[in-house]
Amino acid sequence: MDESSQTGAARGRALWLSTISFTICFAVWTIFSIIGISIKQKLGLNETEFGLLVGLPILSGSLIRLVLGAWTDQYGGRRVNTIVMLAAAVATYFLTWAHTYPQFLVAAFFVGVAGGSFAVGVAYVSRFYPAGKQGTALGIFGAGNVGAAVTKLLAPFVMVAFGWEMVAQVWAAVLAVMAVIFWVFSEEDPVMRARRARGEKPKSMWLEFAPLKNIQVWRFSLYYFFVFGAFVALALWLPQYLINVYGVDLKAAGMIAAMFSIPASIFRAYGGHLSDRYGARRVMYWSLLVGVACTFILSYPPTDYVVRTVTGSVGFHLEMGVVPFTITVFVLGFFMALGKAAVFRHIPVYYPDNVGVVGGLVGMIGGLGGFVLPIAFGALNDLTGLWTSCFMLLFLIVTVSLLWMHLAVRQMERGLAGEALRKLPQFPEMEEIHKPEHIGALAGVVLTDWRPEDREFWETKGRAVARRNLWISIPSLLLSFAIWQVWSVVVAKLPSVGFKFTTAELFWLAALPGISGAVLRVFYSFMVPIFGGRLWTTLATWSLMIPAVGIGYAVQTPSTPYVVFLGLALLCGFGGGNFASSMANISFFFPRSEKGNALALNAGLGNLGVSTVQFVVPLVITAGVLGWFGGDPVMVADGPREVPMWLQNAGFVWVPFIAASAFAAWFGMNDIASAKASFADQAVIFQRKHNWVMCWLYTGTFGSFIGYSAGFPLLAKILFPNINVLPFVFLGPLVGALSRSATGWIADRWGGGRVTLWVFVLMMAGVLGILYFIGIKEQPGAFWGFFAMFLLLFFATGVGNASTFQMIPNIMRKEMDRLMPGSDVAERTRQAEKESAAITGFTSAIAAFGAFFIPKSFGTSIDMTGGVEAALWGFFIFYITCVVITWAVYTRKGGLLHDVERRGATAVAQPAQ
Repeated sequence: MDESSQTGAARGRALWLSTISFTICFAVWTIFSIIGISIKQKLGLNETEFGLLVGLPILSGSLIRLVLGAWTDQYGGRRVNTIVMLAAAVATYFLTWAHTYPQFLVAAFFVGVAGGSFAVGVAYVSRFYPAGKQGTALGIFGAGNVGAAVTKLLAPFVMVAFGWEMVAQVWAAVLAVMAVIFWVFSEEDPVMRARRARGEKPKSMWLEFAPLKNIQVWRFSLYYFFVFGAFVALALWLPQYLINVYGVDLKAAGMIAAMFSIPASIFRAYGGHLSDRYGARRVMYWSLLVGVACTFILSYPPTDYVVRTVTGSVGFHLEMGVVPFTITVFVLGFFMALGKAAVFRHIPVYYPDNVGVVGGLVGMIGGLGGFVLPIAFGALNDLTGLWTSCFMLLFLIVTVSLLWMHLAVRQMERGLAGEALRKLPQFPEMEEIHKPEHIGALAGVVLTDWRPEDREFWETKGRAVARRNLWISIPSLLLSFAIWQVWSVVVAKLPSVGFKFTTAELFWLAALPGISGAVLRVFYSFMVPIFGGRLWTTLATWSLMIPAVGIGYAVQTPSTPYVVFLGLALLCGFGGGNFASSMANISFFFPRSEKGNALALNAGLGNLGVSTVQFVVPLVITAGVLGWFGGDPVMVADGPREVPMWLQNAGFVWVPFIAASAFAAWFGMNDIASAKASFADQAVIFQRKHNWVMCWLYTGTFGSFIGYSAGFPLLAKILFPNINVLPFVFLGPLVGALSRSATGWIADRWGGGRVTLWVFVLMMAGVLGILYFIGIKEQPGAFWGFFAMFLLLFFATGVGNASTFQMIPNIMRKEMDRLMPGSDVAERTRQAEKESAAITGFTSAIAAFGAFFIPKSFGTSIDMTGGVEAALWGFFIFYITCVVITWAVYTRKGGLLHDVERRGATAVAQPAQ
């Protein structure tokens, strides 16, 4: 056998012996999660006393990690790990001799030595592997956390059959046997062998502890407090939680708790692989983000609501059942496992000679979470009487951790770009010890070199990256529009399934997503430079789950209060807000010569979500496409017969697509380093007069598109009650979306200002046509004339949406020449790009109010005058003002864009210097 084969065999043997040893040690370390329930009943302990008993082994096992890690660096993992296992086996066996509560506390303290094996194994295993494979290796080793699941699955059966004493005796015997096997078949690590070959003495304990003076070690340990400490705490707490909350027996509680412990353990190996491949920062973000979502859901206590309405009180109950609870804790455990691997990915990179002591400290802090949190859980339960209070505490911890980490990362990166940004560490905690050899060792996905105006860079590298981000952004935006406009279809069907809402109330449901989406756009327009496009797109996409699932449940019960529907309508504004951040993000990726078309594709195909929802929802609500998950249908009248309707599918159908799109955004998109800016940096646009002018014009185009999309289905149903309009209404938004995505090149070629001017002329003609056909609505064929005029309006809005957005970067390029005459071309270009992105988002925010005002204008006009003509004449006058402003400010001779558009938009593009 050659040397490389021998090295590979030694690595594999060290890894698997250590992993099996750690699994058994972890099973012993968490033994009180099962036998503690019997001891609690025997001694009559309260929740706080039980929490102390369960947590004490975690405390001692955590504290000893620091010392054991240092000893491993000094004397080698082979002998230290063997001694740890033998000591833990003896302590576990003598546990059966305890009879009083103080005796059990003393015994539990010494059982905790088993938990110290983690610090030994991290140092021992890492020394066998090169840097590029340490994440995966340590992830596999860390999967030994599955020992907690082994205890939960097997210990209940042994305890029920033979008593808790037998559990302790069997676990002690298995641990002692494993200690012997480990000593016989393992070998010293390469570092220890080399040290002994040179005759070197171990470093003093003081020198081993020297790295602990670095503050980043302590700060970084706090991340581990959640991903590992909370895992241990829940592994200990869940069995009794399940017994008391859901009334399951001990065996079922152990098996359900294992649904948390197993993924939180075995997927740690996968987390190591992801950290090696995609970067530890990305994995940490996902772990904490999902932690926030899951703990928030789990925090909600069983609640009974009583809503007082004009017709009396209406009550309903909210409570998570055991099945969704199991699924949620499984997801939480999975992402905790990824986070544990990501944390320890850093230690061997930055502290190759002190893995034991540094890993011991980080493990100690995490382990202390496993001690402190069960006690806190018990105390909170005694104080509040809420079993879900444990998850409330975890929600607070993980939210603070996520915000602190993200703001620290952004603060570190702010103001840097290119090579300077690439040289930064993944986390600011590591800045003090970050050296040249560490650059790229924990690579992320931020594009530090992005020069789309450089033709060579664009052709060789930039275009492929930009297009990938564009094609991932489009489905996310399409789903956002679908959720934003889902009420435009659902409101027309609510009376059919038993809801007794008035026409005014239905118009309010159709209009409210418009106003909430518009308000959110104001904030969303500034989020990409602050949080990064990839992270914000992912978060914004996940947020669509809330209204989608909420609608699915709300429409199934006709007694659901109107106020709940109002709340869900407002939450659909999440979808409307996404447009501002999506457009701002994509604008950074493309050169000015292709920006108009790229934004047109993103917005136009994203706008297809409106027509998609109006086409798909009528189909899915008439079929049980989601099976048992979708729930039972309601029988509704369809002429002389009754047919089933699954109105809940209008919300549920989007759920799997939202999840897929969010994952695609996180794993496929990029952040651009030069796009980072604070809110203060972007707030300068409020001083730019053209920001406000473009708000007015874009309200005329996009505000009309989204407003007509929201109001047209209900308006057509009211004006032409004898015609089934739902099969046709999707065509209007479809035409508007396709015209936007297909005509961006026209604005690039002829100039956005000139195209916009003629768009408003065409929209004026469309409004006059609608007024004509409403006047003859009783005559045959009037509906089709009315419908054709609306299609004309939708077509014009699509073309105008593309042309107005093409104007913005050209306007700001011209403005930067005036405002920054002393800066070089590259600096003016960067500033123009940042302000253009912010203006793009902000104008879309203001324009989105059209989704509220147009449907509300129709409703108000009907209430005050008996018809919609007054509203339409108001729209006609507004379009006249848009024509005048476009001509006077931009397209006339002497206007800002006159010379630019006359010689072609591409003529002014200059390479970055």
